Amino acid sequence: MKIIERDIPEATVQALVQSGISPLLARLYVARGVQSCEELDTGLGKLLPPSGLMGIQTAAHVLADAIAAQKRICIVADYDCDGATACAVGVRGLRMLGAQHVTYEVPDRITDGYGLSAPIARRVHDKGHELLLTVDNGIGSVEGVAEAKRLGMTVVVTDHHLPGDQLPTPDAMVNPNQPGCSFASKHMAGVGVMFYVLLMLRAELRTRGVFEAGNQPKLDTLLPLVALGTVADVVKLDANNRRLVAQGLQRIRKGNMQAGIRGLYEAAGRSYSQAATSDFGFALGPRINAAGRLADMTIGIECLLTDNDALALELARTLNSINRERQEIEGGMRLQAFALADELFEDGVTPPAAISVFDPDFHEGVVGIVASRVKDRLHRPTFVFAASQAEGKAHELKGSGRSIPGFHLRDALDLVAKRHPGVLLRFGGHAMAAGCTMVEEHFHTFEQAFAQVAQEWLDAKTLTRCVETDGPLDPAFRQSEVVEQLNLEVWGQGFAYPTFSEDVEILSQRLVGEKHLKLQLRHRGDVVDGIWFGRTEPLPEWVHMAFRLDINEFRGERKVQFLVEGTEG
Repeated sequence: MKIIERDIPEATVQALVQSGISPLLARLYVARGVQSCEELDTGLGKLLPPSGLMGIQTAAHVLADAIAAQKRICIVADYDCDGATACAVGVRGLRMLGAQHVTYEVPDRITDGYGLSAPIARRVHDKGHELLLTVDNGIGSVEGVAEAKRLGMTVVVTDHHLPGDQLPTPDAMVNPNQPGCSFASKHMAGVGVMFYVLLMLRAELRTRGVFEAGNQPKLDTLLPLVALGTVADVVKLDANNRRLVAQGLQRIRKGNMQAGIRGLYEAAGRSYSQAATSDFGFALGPRINAAGRLADMTIGIECLLTDNDALALELARTLNSINRERQEIEGGMRLQAFALADELFEDGVTPPAAISVFDPDFHEGVVGIVASRVKDRLHRPTFVFAASQAEGKAHELKGSGRSIPGFHLRDALDLVAKRHPGVLLRFGGHAMAAGCTMVEEHFHTFEQAFAQVAQEWLDAKTLTRCVETDGPLDPAFRQSEVVEQLNLEVWGQGFAYPTFSEDVEILSQRLVGEKHLKLQLRHRGDVVDGIWFGRTEPLPEWVHMAFRLDINEFRGERKVQFLVEGTEG
C-alpha cells in the first residue's frame, strides 16, 4: 500500500478561512478540489437548472399532456436502492402534480433481469397502462422501448447509465450521459434525474396555468429520498449532488422525512437527528437493496411510498430481516470467493491484473457485494458470477463487477465483446460497476479476455493500492466535537471522508472478535485507541498509518479513536 498526501494549496485554504470556514474544514474542502465558498453553498437556488438536461422539456410536455388527459402511467424501476427511491420519487411527485393513475412495475432480478425488456413492456400494456416511464434504466432498452411503442404506449426514459452503441427511440429521453447532452453534472443518480424531471414538469404545469408559484406542490419534500438514493448508488458527489444530499440530510435531521425513512432509521438502530451520509451508505441503503437481492423490491418501494408510520416500521423491520439473511449468504460467499481468487496465483506472487470467479453455489443476488469485497482485498478489477436461477436459464451465468480507479469497467466489457463476439449475451453499467450475462461454457474465455484487457490498460502504479490522505492531524482537532462536526458534512464517492496520515508508535495490540486488531497508539505524545477492522497480522513498533476519526462510546464515556485504513510498507 502507498499512502499519498493530497495537495492542499495554503492560499486557497486561507481564502476559505477568511470567508468564515473553520481551518480544518477549509483544508479538507480544498484538498477535494473546492476553490470557493460558492461551491459550498448548499441552497436550493444553487442547483443546476433542469433546462440544461437534454430532452427534459420534451419529457415535461409529454408528462403534462398525460396528466391533463389522466392517462394511466406506469413507472418501470430498477431493483436497487437508486431504482427504489427513484420510483418512490416518481410516484409521489406525479401524484403531487395531479396524476391520478400512477403505479409501478419492478423487474424481478432472477426472472426478468435488468431494465425494460420486451416482456415487461407487454406486461405493462396488458395491465392497461398508456404511458411507460422508466427510472434508473432504459438507455440500453432498445427492444423494450420498441415493443412498448409498437403496442401504442407513450414512452419516457429517465436514466443515468452510459449508453451502448444503439440508443432506444422513446417519445422523450432524459439522461445526462446520452450523446449530445451538455449538462454539467454527469454523475446524477437515477433518483436525481427523476427529481429534475419533476421540477421541469412543475414548471411546465405553471406555464399552463395549473399552478401558480404561490400554490405549487413542494417537491423539496422529496429530497430525503433523493439524498438516500444518490449516496446508496455510490455516484460521484460533485457539487450538484452534494447539494441534493445536503438538502435531504437537513430535512431528515429536523424530522421532515417520509415514514419509510423514519422506519428504516428505527429498524437500523440509528438516530435521524444526527443523520449522516454514512447512514445511507451502510445502514438504510443496504436494507433496501437486500429486498432486490433476495426477495421482492416492492417491499422496499412500498416502505418508501406509505405515509402510515406503523406500516412503514413493519416493512422496515421486514427489510432488516432480509438484510440479515443477505449478510449470512454474503459471509459464506465472500470466504469462498477469496479462496477461489487466491487459487489464481501463488503465495508471494503478484495477483493477475483482473479477477473473475464463479461457483455453482453462489447466489446471483449477492455477487456485486462479493465482487466489491474481493476488489478491496486484492485491489484488482473483479467479476463474480453465479448461475442464473431463472427457469430454463441454468446454463447462463450472471456476473457483477467492481473496478479500481483508472479502469473503466463498462468499456472493458465492450472491448471483450468486440474481441470475442457471442461470449457476452448482455452487458452494461458504469466505470466502477458493471454487469454481464454469458453462457457458462464461455466463462474461461471471458476470464482470460477480461484479464488481458486489464493487463493492457493497467500499469504497476495503478495496480498498487493507494490511500489518499489529508496529511497529519493536529492534536487540537482530536476532539469528539470535531468528529461530530465532520460527520454532519457530506462525504462519499469522489468527495472522500477525511483520512489522516503520519508516523505513530504502537504501544499495544491484540485481536478482538478473532478478526480485528485492537490498538493502543501514541500520537503526538498522547495515548489514543485504534482499531483495524479485518486485520489479524501484528504491526511493528512504528508505522506510517492512514486513519479516520471515530467516537467510541463505552460505559457512558466518549473517546476519539482511530479507524485504521492502512499502513505503508
